[in-house]
Amino acid sequence: MTSGTTFLDSVNRMFDRAAATLDLPPGLADQIKACNSVYQVKFAVEIDGEYQVFTGWRATHSEHRLPVKGGIRYASVVDQEEVEALAALMSFKCAVVDVPFGGSKGGLCVEPKDYNVEHLERITRRFTQELVGKGYISPALNVPAPDVGTGAREMAWIADAYRTLKPDDINAIGCVTGKPPTQGGIVGRSEATGRGVQYGLREFFRHPEDVKHAGLEGDLEGKRIVVQGLGNVGYHAARFLSEEDGAKIVAVAERDGAVISEKGLDIEALSAHIRENGGVRGFANAEYQENGKSVLEFDCDVLIPAALEGQIDAENAARIQARVIAEAANGPVTIDADDILHSKGKVILPDLYLNAGGVTVSYFEWIKNLSHIRFGRMERRLDELRGQKIIELLHSVTGKDVPKEIAQHLLEGADQLALVRSGLDDTMRIAYQEISSIWHSRNDVPDLRTAAFALAIEKIARYYTEMAHI
Repeated sequence: MTSGTTFLDSVNRMFDRAAATLDLPPGLADQIKACNSVYQVKFAVEIDGEYQVFTGWRATHSEHRLPVKGGIRYASVVDQEEVEALAALMSFKCAVVDVPFGGSKGGLCVEPKDYNVEHLERITRRFTQELVGKGYISPALNVPAPDVGTGAREMAWIADAYRTLKPDDINAIGCVTGKPPTQGGIVGRSEATGRGVQYGLREFFRHPEDVKHAGLEGDLEGKRIVVQGLGNVGYHAARFLSEEDGAKIVAVAERDGAVISEKGLDIEALSAHIRENGGVRGFANAEYQENGKSVLEFDCDVLIPAALEGQIDAENAARIQARVIAEAANGPVTIDADDILHSKGKVILPDLYLNAGGVTVSYFEWIKNLSHIRFGRMERRLDELRGQKIIELLHSVTGKDVPKEIAQHLLEGADQLALVRSGLDDTMRIAYQEISSIWHSRNDVPDLRTAAFALAIEKIARYYTEMAHI
């Protein structure tokens, strides 16, 4: 962040701007904004014969809904303020997409690449013990998920450690989400945040008035997109948008630089190149640029910052040329940059809406764990039988066979992945429609971010005011 503005400052100022547009009872905005609790822990782990001390945090922002939900981040730069800011965003994010969780977030000050798998497992299990001991991991109270530096592997370790500590908890498998499908996870979770970015952009382009506001027209077909960060979220968003929606990914920035191609980059091939070479340098049929961050200023239709917070700030905001900034990362645009971009007529699809796909599908996983049955198990064959009856009816009425592709579709009962994607798509559509409606119906709401914050605050405030009269 620039000019002394921290990530938490940015989130709080964005909150204040939206809260000022609402008629809330005195003091309620302060209650909603405040972080309820933060637990800091220091613990030692023996690594190759010597003890190393690690520092971690788990912040619980709001417990208006339980359990609270939010990822655990492993990074050498993580600190308490970052964790508090991310926890706040989780509260508002869950409210925007009607996921019945409060907001939480965790962080461990560790650089994963500096440790082997055995060491990381030992560190993760010790961190889990500390959090479980204080009630900061529980399927009923606080449910972590993957974030930067963690993934399905770490979530499986956490779940196993929790089961060991709480063997009598029948819902123990639901203490964490983002697990491998073989360990109680749900198919579609690894792609969920990137898939949500795709669905969110699709819904934006279904609103011609909003698209026109950005100086664009039509749908995603042929739109020139720049992506910063080809991690889990950036990779899935870029691949789906290019392969399924016909968009062109014309530039991708990573830690070692950026690659550019006006013809469109092959995301699958680029991802493989990054895995093999540790970066984008040397990728065939693309121009390499050492200053990767400079492509944020590239002339394009849609910019997708999918890395870390504070990437667009007061220093570079005036040079951003993208018509639409789609926040796949948390907090990639500072409050000062937000003001500059708004003054230039840019449309920002805010993080607390656009990257909510992860927590949405985490909710589906948690429901699956608590119900102890996979989605589709009871109804899939019934759907097939119903489809067969429809085919038979059409044949009897028309005297003709139903075309093969249509018949195959009717005979396919929805499996777990289809149901997950359907639920996510529905969630992203409804949430955008609510946000856009606020944007266009209230004169004091200047943009989609303020609209999203206002929507979240209204929903949380409604809970508090209703509970006060029960």
